[in-house]
Amino acid sequence: MAEILTEIRKIPPVTRFLVASSLGITLPATLHLISPWRLVFVTQAVIKDFEFWRLYTSCFFGSMNLNYIFELAMLYRNSNALESTHYERRSSDYAWQLFLASLALVGVNRPIQSYTHTRALLHTLTYLMCSLSPPGALTSVMGLITIPIAYFPYALLGMDLLTGGTSAAAQGVSGMLVGHAWWWLVWGSGIGSGGVEQGMYAGWGRAPAWLKSWFGEREEYGRAGSRRGAVQAFAPRQRAEEAAASGRVTGHRWGSGRRLGES
Repeated sequence: MAEILTEIRKIPPVTRFLVASSLGITLPATLHLISPWRLVFVTQAVIKDFEFWRLYTSCFFGSMNLNYIFELAMLYRNSNALESTHYERRSSDYAWQLFLASLALVGVNRPIQSYTHTRALLHTLTYLMCSLSPPGALTSVMGLITIPIAYFPYALLGMDLLTGGTSAAAQGVSGMLVGHAWWWLVWGSGIGSGGVEQGMYAGWGRAPAWLKSWFGEREEYGRAGSRRGAVQAFAPRQRAEEAAASGRVTGHRWGSGRRLGES
């Protein structure tokens, strides 16, 4: 038991929360311990009856069949990849951006009247993970074929269309739209593996101070350069300009020297 708990603690905190939420909501409904109707998103119930928990449960209520194993595995894989690399030591930023993306998913799915947002959330995380992957990276589809990772969100959308019909595909499209907005507005186009947020709304993606404190993170962002962990990167020209402005001299001082023939 102790070994299991140790392995669970190795999972990044936000990913651990997502997986635990999915299991804690889907399994009781599958075992008929709670009515699924109490977990899905119903606009009238939220607005008129103030059943706000549906906003949360509808994002983690998975399929009540064998497809749920695939959904859970994809949720863990994609979230863990994001939090362990692009949001390393910045789980608070990841949690904040994920919260904003979830609100956007609820709004985007209103026209198609989705009862759950689980598939849409999965597509959002998949699209972001693939967009931030190195160019030319490959991934496996169901362990059968290998394709460029940039095409994986569309392959997943095709599988939704085949297995769930147009309604499932519509939810997938909504998730991809939110994922693209997340990537474009926060990260900016052309930012790949190891990059930092440079989108036009990158500042909005930084977690509030209270959330950083709750995660136990103390991270500051400089004027030009983003701090990730304990390393802060600056452009060489910027470092030279700042040194000149402050009167500091970088490098070794070699002296003025003498001309040939001078004694």
